[in-house]
Amino acid sequence: VQLQASGGGLVQAGGSLRLSCAASGSIFSISVMGWYRQAPGSERELVAKITSAGTQTYADSVRGRFTISSDNAKKTVYLQMSSLRSEDTAVYFCNVEGVRRGSFLRFALWGEGTQVTVSS
Repeated sequence: VQLQASGGGLVQAGGSLRLSCAASGSIFSISVMGWYRQAPGSERELVAKITSAGTQTYADSVRGRFTISSDNAKKTVYLQMSSLRSEDTAVYFCNVEGVRRGSFLRFALWGEGTQVTVSS
């Protein structure tokens, strides 16, 4: 199973960016897809996650500004980020939990991080 993330970049404060993360490989099912971020000198923290049933969870710091969504058929999770602030600058990582096809073993994978830089 592999994750491919894209969409990071440099944006001015107040601007928007959209991150995408696609899962591929021998996947039987996906239970949760989410985004985490890690700023320099800080621990990795949850930004938002969405379950296969559509239940969304957001960090207080992004609620109302970020929107997480998913396309189950494409096994892709999106993070629409609006009203970006300098404190949103971080490396963003996608995380997917599910069950492998064939072995039916559970998996939890991290994608390669994508840098988001917000200039003030």
